[in-house]
Amino acid sequence: MSLTRSVSAVLSLSALTLAASTPDQIFSPDVPLKVSNAFKALPTAIQYPQYTDTNAGNWLDFSPNTWTSGFFPATGYALNTRKQLCGATPANGLGMADWLDLGRAASNGLLTLDADHGIGHDVGFISFPFEEELLVNPQNQTAIDAVNRFATMLAARFNPTVGCTRSWDTTDPTDFQVIIDNMMNLEILFQSADLTGNATLRSIATSHANTTMKNHIRDDGSTWHVIEYNSTTGAVIKKRTAQGYADNSTWSRGQAWGIYGFANMYKRTNDTNYLSTARRLATYFLDNLPSDGIVPWDFNAPLTPPPRPADSSAATIAATGLLLLSQQETTDADKQKWIDSALQLLNNITTLAWKPSWQSLLSNGTVNWPANNFLTGIVYGDYYYIKAGNELVTMGLASCQSGNATNTTDPASQPQTSPAKSSARRLTPFMSRW
Repeated sequence: MSLTRSVSAVLSLSALTLAASTPDQIFSPDVPLKVSNAFKALPTAIQYPQYTDTNAGNWLDFSPNTWTSGFFPATGYALNTRKQLCGATPANGLGMADWLDLGRAASNGLLTLDADHGIGHDVGFISFPFEEELLVNPQNQTAIDAVNRFATMLAARFNPTVGCTRSWDTTDPTDFQVIIDNMMNLEILFQSADLTGNATLRSIATSHANTTMKNHIRDDGSTWHVIEYNSTTGAVIKKRTAQGYADNSTWSRGQAWGIYGFANMYKRTNDTNYLSTARRLATYFLDNLPSDGIVPWDFNAPLTPPPRPADSSAATIAATGLLLLSQQETTDADKQKWIDSALQLLNNITTLAWKPSWQSLLSNGTVNWPANNFLTGIVYGDYYYIKAGNELVTMGLASCQSGNATNTTDPASQPQTSPAKSSARRLTPFMSRW
């Protein structure tokens, strides 16, 4: 596997003094063990883990027609990357599975998805494992076709009058809703443009980012979750939330998506407006953390009553976004600031949310507080936890060693497969066209 990285983005430990160490758990052998168990427990009818129950931490599986379904196959690719970075040893447990085969096999269930059956703009998230496959094998035609097909679907949702791709479909065609999360889906347009030479895809991505930069971000660097436009005039109709505390509050996961999305836009375009925007969003995120440093579900939700839950997924997404932002900076001081903050987020959320007995890596995720879905493990929270560890190794900021990992030889510490999944299957071999 080729792990191509920009040389200028790779930082060395000799150049920077880290204010916080990497949490040991991020490289624990429990990480591959839990992920391997989850692959073994996938149901016969293709479904993917999205979040856990709140009591035992057992994964709950959902149809591929769900916006999160790309994250679990991508987790297999993330562990394949870690295996390339760290090697496979008895201590790290990375040799217990062929992660590339698992990621490919699980990705098969995504190949027939389309934007008209619930996933909409989230074809970008769905495409993650195919983007990862192209890092392994740039000539893989299955992955090329999938990336181009998903990019075409996203481009079809673009409205030039509004300047954005539509996020959520509505019964009223003039109500054009765009969510901050959609910044994460723009990468698929760049990926396809690289493959095809279609410059229109890049133009759609930059238009969406520019319009989002104009309308989604408040003066203090916080973000609205949802902007509703009039599709025929492009006028802003309403600014609101769907998963946050209030229309004028800041939903932390949306803020994290924004940090990552704008840092990636700068990486893709070298437009300094995107860099300054990513910095503003990151500064707000860090300046508004509570005194314990734990990322809340919403920065403006009251502490009591009811209790304001954490969101471990917002923490891991933000940490990974901060590491990406650090790679775009040109001075050691700026790099240092974002790296130290990323490490602190990872340490704080690990202290709170690492649960050896759960099937997920982390607990204390908030999927959707208004829908009463919180205190869970979340598949994308775990994915970015692994990805953050990989980035730290790639940047020369961490080793692959776990200093105080859970004793995985103790049966009591082994994550257990849910009884409801006793009919688990072995993954079918990946398609021959892989």
